[in-house]
Amino acid sequence: MMAFGGIASKLQIARLKAEGVGQFDNAVKFLNQDYESLRQQCLESGTLFEDPQFPAIGSSIGFKELGPHSGKTQGVRWKRPSDIVDDPQFIVGGATRTDICQGALGDCWLLAAIGSLTLNEDLLHRVVPHGQSFQEDYAGIFHFQIWQFGEWVDVCVDDRLPVKDGELVFVHSAECSEFWSALLEKAYAKLNGSYEALSGGSTTEGFEDFTGGVSEMYELRRAPKDLHRIIRRALERGSLLGCSIDITSAYDMEAVTFKKLVKGHAYSVTALKEVNYRGRQELLIRIRNPWGQVEWTGAWSDNSSEWNDVDPSEQEELRCRMEDGEFWMSFQEFLRQFSRLEICNLTPDALSKDGVSKWHTTVYDGTWRRGSTAGGCRNNAATFWINPQFKITLLEEDDDPEDNELACSCLLALMQKNRRQERRLGGDLHTIGFAVYEVPDEFKGCQNVHLKKDFFLRHQSCARSETFINLREVSTQVRLPPGEYIVVPSTFEPHKEGDFILRVFSEKHSETEELDEEISADLPDEEEITEDDVDDSFKNLFRQLAGEDMEISVFELRTICNRVVSKHKDLKTDGFSIGACRQMINLMDKDGSAKLGLVEFQILWNKIRKWLVLFRQHDLDKSGTMSSYELRLALEASGFKLNNKLLQVLVARYADTDMGVDFDNFVCCMVKLEAMFRFFYAMDSEGSGTAEMDVSQWLTLTMCG
Repeated sequence: MMAFGGIASKLQIARLKAEGVGQFDNAVKFLNQDYESLRQQCLESGTLFEDPQFPAIGSSIGFKELGPHSGKTQGVRWKRPSDIVDDPQFIVGGATRTDICQGALGDCWLLAAIGSLTLNEDLLHRVVPHGQSFQEDYAGIFHFQIWQFGEWVDVCVDDRLPVKDGELVFVHSAECSEFWSALLEKAYAKLNGSYEALSGGSTTEGFEDFTGGVSEMYELRRAPKDLHRIIRRALERGSLLGCSIDITSAYDMEAVTFKKLVKGHAYSVTALKEVNYRGRQELLIRIRNPWGQVEWTGAWSDNSSEWNDVDPSEQEELRCRMEDGEFWMSFQEFLRQFSRLEICNLTPDALSKDGVSKWHTTVYDGTWRRGSTAGGCRNNAATFWINPQFKITLLEEDDDPEDNELACSCLLALMQKNRRQERRLGGDLHTIGFAVYEVPDEFKGCQNVHLKKDFFLRHQSCARSETFINLREVSTQVRLPPGEYIVVPSTFEPHKEGDFILRVFSEKHSETEELDEEISADLPDEEEITEDDVDDSFKNLFRQLAGEDMEISVFELRTICNRVVSKHKDLKTDGFSIGACRQMINLMDKDGSAKLGLVEFQILWNKIRKWLVLFRQHDLDKSGTMSSYELRLALEASGFKLNNKLLQVLVARYADTDMGVDFDNFVCCMVKLEAMFRFFYAMDSEGSGTAEMDVSQWLTLTMCG
C-alpha cells in the first residue's frame, strides 16, 4: 500500500488548502522558506543570505546545453549586484519595458509576460512585493509571488546572479544598476529547477503564472463568428488581450510592414467600439504598441480621412492624435492584418475595479495514473472511461442582448502540472485535451457515479477542446444550453502519467464537482456453518493437510494454495507469498490462534472458489491475468465501490509493470478489501460513515494488515 507518510502529507496539504493557504493573500511558502524570518535572521547575524535550496552552482543554471560541463557556462561566476555595480537599485523610476532585456536564455516568452506586467501596476506588485531594496535592511534576500497550478507561491532567492565577462548572463535591465527583473527571473528558475528549464514556451504561460488567470488563443484566419462578442466580454471583465503577426522566417522578426505594423511583436488590445460612419455602424478596435511611436498608418489611423465622416462628439471621445503607439483600425482590417489573438482572463481576486464583470471560477486537481486513471483519448474505447470525470451544472444563460440563443458561456482550461521540472529527467509535455458530454436523464442529479465504457460507446461529445496538443494548457470557450455536462480530461495516448488541474470559468453561477464513486462495500453475510455442514471428503482432505494439530498454519496454507493454482493452467501466477497467506488467515481467524480450523478453512476455500469464477469472468482476453481496468470492473461486480484515489493505490500495490494483475494478487486484493471493510463496519456500529478508534485498535488494524 501507499506509505503512511505519503498519505499523511496529502492530508496535510488538503487541510492547508481548506484553511485558505495558496490564495494570493496567504501564499504557499516555497520549500517552506519564510522571507521575513530568513531576512531577520540574516540582519541579526550580520550575514547575507545564501540560499541552500538554489545554490550558486552549475546545476542551478542547467542540465544539458547549459549544464555544468557545457562550453556555454564556462567562465560563469555568481556575483551579488553590489559586486557588479557601485550603487545597485531594485527598481529605478518604476518598472518599465526597458527593464527587461534578454540574455543568453531562450525565454523571450517569459520576458514578454514580465513586460506586460509593467503596463499594469496592480498586477506587477502582486508578483513583485513592495518594500524591497538594496539600501534599507538589505540582507541579500528578495522574494516574489508566482501563481502555480491553482495556488500562489512565495519564492525566496538570494541575489547572487550568474555573470560572465562582467555582465549578467540572463535577463538584465537597460538601466545597468537595476535588478528587479533579473531577480524575478531567478525566482522563476528556482521554481522550475534551473534556468535552462525556462527555455522555450508560450507567453500565455507567463501571463497565467503572473496573474493566476486563464488564457485562450484564437487564430484570426479561422476566427469564430462571434469573436467581437468574445473580445467585448473580455474587455468588460478586465482581461489582458494581446495580438501579434506571425513571422515566416527569422528575417521577419521585428520587420515593419508598409503600413507600420511590426511582425513577431506583441501588441495589446485596449478597446472595441462602434461608430456611425456614412450612415452605417462601423466596428473599430483600439490597439497599443507597448514600445510606442511605431503606429498603424492605414484606415482609421490617427490622421486618416475616415474620421472626417464621424460625428465630432464621437471623434473627440475616440481619437488618439499623439504618437503614443495607440491607434484604431476597423475590426475587419484587424482580422486581415493580425494572425493571432490571446486573451488572459483574470480571476476575481485579481480584479480590483468595482465596475468590471467577474468570472465564476472553480479549480479541480486531478491525476492520470497508469492502469487506473490514464485512459487516453476517445480513440481508446476500452480505457477512455477510466479517466477522471467532472460534472458541470450550468444554471443560468448569459445576459447578451445581441444573442437570441439561450446559452451559457463557459471557459474550460486543462493544465498539466510540473512538466518543466521533468525536463532534467528527460520528460516533457504530454499531448492533452478534453471532451464534454451531456448527462443522460438517468444520471441527472447524481454525484456518486463514474460513467462506464458503454456510455461513451453510445454517446457523442457535445463539445471538446479544439485539438489535442503538447502545450502546458489547453483551453476552449464553449456555449451550451443550461443543463448538466461531463468533462473528461485526458492525455492523447493511454498510460501517460501526470498531474493536472481543470479550471472552469463561467459567466453566470454554475456548479462543478468531480464524479466519483461513493466508497462502499456490499459484503455478503458471513457464512454460518458448523463441522456437521462440512462434507466428509473435505474433512478427509483437511486431516491430510493439517497434520496432528488439526489446524492449518500460514506455511501449510501457502503449500495448499500453490499446489491448487498450479493445476489451473489458464491462470498466470508467481505463487502465493507468506504475506498473502498471512492476510488470508487474518481475515478468517476468529480465535486469534493465527491458524485455521476446519470451519474457518472451509469458509476461506469457498471464498477462493468464488473469486476464481470472478477472475475468469473478467479476464476478458483470456490471458490468464486481469488488466488493471478489468480489475476495476471485477471489484464492482463483487460489491466494492471505490473512488479514483483508492483505485490508484490498489493498482500501485497489486499490478505488475505491464499493468497486469495475476490470480494470487487478485485474491490478496479481495482479502485485503474485505478485511478492511469488515473492520471499519464493526467500528462504525451506527452506520454513520465515520469510526473512532484508539491507538491500540489502529495498530492492531494496520499491523495485521
